[in-house]
Amino acid sequence: MTRPNIKFCIALSLITLFIYGCGNNNNKTETTNKPAENPVKEIVKTDSEELKKEKKKTQEIKVTFVELGSVGCIPCKMMQPIMKEIEEEYGDQVKVIFYDVWTEEGKPYAQKYRIRLIPTQVFLDKDGNEYYRHEGYFPKDELVKVLRMKGVE
Repeated sequence: MTRPNIKFCIALSLITLFIYGCGNNNNKTETTNKPAENPVKEIVKTDSEELKKEKKKTQEIKVTFVELGSVGCIPCKMMQPIMKEIEEEYGDQVKVIFYDVWTEEGKPYAQKYRIRLIPTQVFLDKDGNEYYRHEGYFPKDELVKVLRMKGVE
């Protein structure tokens, strides 16, 4: 009888050690993870701050400048460098969009904005409402005046 009891005791001891050992490892893991929670919160906080900055940047768009023209029209070609300059100088406040209305992809925009000739410049405020429209070549200094009407600096 002594032998089966010894085997039983040894088995029970091993099981107990195994359970106790796993339990201690779990506790150690929990203790180790607790300090790591702060860096995770910091990362989440940083991501949240980045999202806020991106949202703020999106909110800073004061004007959408829509150029409706074609890559083949001469006054439209003259507007290309001006659009690029506006985008470079005021890109954080002005969104510049170009639609080539002589293409299948651009035709719907010609109808949407009811253009009569190209190039046509349509200026939308931050809510998407048209506040100014110009037809033909539009010199940069005059265009900037239109942007300033909505607080672009």
